[in-house]
Amino acid sequence: MSRSLLKLLFLFITAVPLLAQKKYSFDQICARTSVQVAQKDIPKALKTADSLYITAKNPLDKVKSLLLSAKLYHAAGEFKKSIYYGENAHSMLSHIDDAEWLCRTNEFLAREYRLVGLFERSKKYTLQGMEAAKHIIDTREKAEMLGLLNQEMAYYEMEQGDYPEAVKYIELSLHSFAKDNIEDNKKKNKRAVAASYQILGDVYFKLKDYVTSESYYHKAQSLLKNKSCTLGLVYNGMGGIRLKQKNWKGAEIYLKKAENIADSSRSLKLKKAVYSNINDYYEGIGDNSKASIYAVKYVKAYDSLTARNREFAIKSPEALVKPNRKSAQISMVKNAAIMLLFAALVAIVVFFRIKQKKQRAKFRNIIRTQLRMISSRSESSPLKKENSDFSNISVEEVDDRTGETGKRKSESLMTSETESKLLERLDEFEKGELYNNKNMSLSFLAAELNTNTKYLSYLINRHKNADVKTYINRLRINYIVDKLINDDKYRQYKISILADECGFSSHSKFASVFKAVTDFSPSSYIKYLDAENQSDKNTHFRENN
Repeated sequence: MSRSLLKLLFLFITAVPLLAQKKYSFDQICARTSVQVAQKDIPKALKTADSLYITAKNPLDKVKSLLLSAKLYHAAGEFKKSIYYGENAHSMLSHIDDAEWLCRTNEFLAREYRLVGLFERSKKYTLQGMEAAKHIIDTREKAEMLGLLNQEMAYYEMEQGDYPEAVKYIELSLHSFAKDNIEDNKKKNKRAVAASYQILGDVYFKLKDYVTSESYYHKAQSLLKNKSCTLGLVYNGMGGIRLKQKNWKGAEIYLKKAENIADSSRSLKLKKAVYSNINDYYEGIGDNSKASIYAVKYVKAYDSLTARNREFAIKSPEALVKPNRKSAQISMVKNAAIMLLFAALVAIVVFFRIKQKKQRAKFRNIIRTQLRMISSRSESSPLKKENSDFSNISVEEVDDRTGETGKRKSESLMTSETESKLLERLDEFEKGELYNNKNMSLSFLAAELNTNTKYLSYLINRHKNADVKTYINRLRINYIVDKLINDDKYRQYKISILADECGFSSHSKFASVFKAVTDFSPSSYIKYLDAENQSDKNTHFRENN
């Protein structure tokens, strides 16, 4: 069958549903397809969107149909296709003077790139959207768009760790929504306002202001009547607050609600957050069997999210957009500009590759020096930054200090002879591998060293500049780093196996503590070691010749 005949057949098939709906306008069909059809049958909705694109009479209608397809693919969890259609809509808008749809498309792409971990690109589209919003005449549409775009800026600032700036953008978001009394008018904008409150809840949770955090979570909950990703994050946040308060019963209630939403959601971010908290809950109540189940669920969501984001990070976003034949004839000026840009990019790449090689050459010495310093620091805090993922982790918990921390006395609690003997025993303990025992605790170690917990806690605080939990974590990480450096086979192991090897209860807890102690994630550390090892092999090969 010829290609022309196939096109005619496709036009005939796709025209039928449109003719059946001819009493509706183009915009009405888009709206009905997005809201009604998509909820029941996404493939059918996509066919309608394709037929809308084919029958569109002007470029703006084509943009609307492309963005409709992009949103449908987003709903199906196919981010590569959603970005592809969104980018094509954005490209087409460069030839159309329509601020409203330019703003909508920028907001959509900003959200999609954030969800796949490309935050700088998300920021780029967010700022473009804000600029386009200035030219929107419809005040209601302008308020809604600015509200959503300020949310995106808040997400960006949270990713950068600038929480006060994130609060500022959310306040701007809520101010924009309030201009048109949106909460009382549209369900979708109720969800948008709820999302702003949920983000504020997350921000204040990070700032450890749990009272303020919960008040915003409750505001978000009051606006959400149906199951949604936002409601799942709200329940998870409330459960997380109760975990911090060790209110196990309250945490269980909210985390069950969050799990119910996460299990049926396509959001990997929601699954990862919820399963992490449930894992912490079961560890907190001592149910290691169930804790292991949710640790596996967490790792699966974490790995899926990382794999998806890595795919976008490796592949240039521009590669998602197919070239337009009509725009293939680029002027000589543009060609020259592209060549100059390409040359500049090559120069930048070469510069960073040279810099990277120098860094790799020094990498082992830097890390070895850092690890030697870890056990001898006397002034700085053992962990450079606090990580909220460390709650309820048995020995690897780093932010739960023993009662002796901060209460050191100027004089010793024991005679100098006793102190010297205990230090000798502690040195012997460090030379072994007993610290990798999963049952390790202050009382366990005190029994092994034939002393009491008060003496031991005092000794570790005074001479190791740490509480017992942090001290054990250092030894464990030092042990596994030494294995990674000196035994190649350890670099082939999964992170979960490395975690188990040195006594950690889960992949996630090990990774968090590893990064807190060394400033590197386990995977990054292994990657650098492998690269340096390969570099060393090449060097030796040349020398032998």
